[in-house]
Amino acid sequence: MTTRYAALLRGINVSGHKKVPMAQLRTLLAELGHSDVTTYLQSGNAAFTSASGADEDTLATALEAAIEEHFGFRVDCLVRGGPYLRAVADACPFPAAGLEGRQLHVTYLSGPADPDRFAGLDQEAFLPEAFRLGDRAVYLYTPEGLGRSKLAEALSRPALVKGVTATTRNWNTVRKLVELTRD
Repeated sequence: MTTRYAALLRGINVSGHKKVPMAQLRTLLAELGHSDVTTYLQSGNAAFTSASGADEDTLATALEAAIEEHFGFRVDCLVRGGPYLRAVADACPFPAAGLEGRQLHVTYLSGPADPDRFAGLDQEAFLPEAFRLGDRAVYLYTPEGLGRSKLAEALSRPALVKGVTATTRNWNTVRKLVELTRD
């Protein structure tokens, strides 16, 4: 049985650091035995088909090891199946259809979005910005975009993300990943 997945690489190709050309990422994924590999943007999004039967964490660990061996630096990766990505998009608690892609983001997490981690964050202090927790995801509404968001800055504090791999994608990318991982 084959499954479509998306690989989400964290913190690559930013200001000339951790350069991972997308052509080389496609080659690495193919060398790991995956097929129908495609990439989206330069920020570390790849879709692929796997017949390995491995779980998401095993696929991510193999990709991290391949990147480190090939490029000489470590990159945190999350791998998520197409049905999961669709479920995250469908569960969006914000009116996605009425917002620009730069106003809505999903931070994908390596583990559950534990409400206790976020309990001390006073959401009202950041209005009109807002966030909601999902399943291994945090939805973030930033009317002025992520770059100017005080809430996004607060959500990335070490106490909130300690021990969790987190990588954020804007809503345009969320939708594109859903499209790229359709069976």
